[in-house]
Amino acid sequence: MQPQFIVRPAIPSDAEALAEFNIAMALETEGKTLDPPTVMAGVLGVFAEPLRGQYFVAADSTGAIGALLVTREWSDWRACDYWWIQSVYVRPSARRGGVFSALYRLVAQAARAAGAFSLRLYVEDHNAAAQATYQTLGMVDAQYRVMEQVL
Repeated sequence: MQPQFIVRPAIPSDAEALAEFNIAMALETEGKTLDPPTVMAGVLGVFAEPLRGQYFVAADSTGAIGALLVTREWSDWRACDYWWIQSVYVRPSARRGGVFSALYRLVAQAARAAGAFSLRLYVEDHNAAAQATYQTLGMVDAQYRVMEQVL
């Protein structure tokens, strides 16, 4: 049976759903409560400055049901971009229905066409379900640890 949704690049009218998804994802995965006006400014900032990234959405007849953000990182070792998948969210009612897989396939196709070296993403250490999904799509542990200093 064909999924009853489409995947496409996001458009500015998706911003409200994208901000809602980011807020829900932060609370669900990290227990963080985000400031809605700041998140909306961040989402709109991507649309205002396309070099910051590009959102992709999955939508059904009710609207957006899933989304992700792609950012690019230049590699001077490879002389091409790594594409980073970020802000992944699928509404709970749409999970396990192929939404992320469809978004991933669209992004992978676009990345190949653009000459990207690879797709990368961050995943929480303890999020076994997400890790299993990513592995099913052909992703592997890249053996890096993220270090950070909040400024």
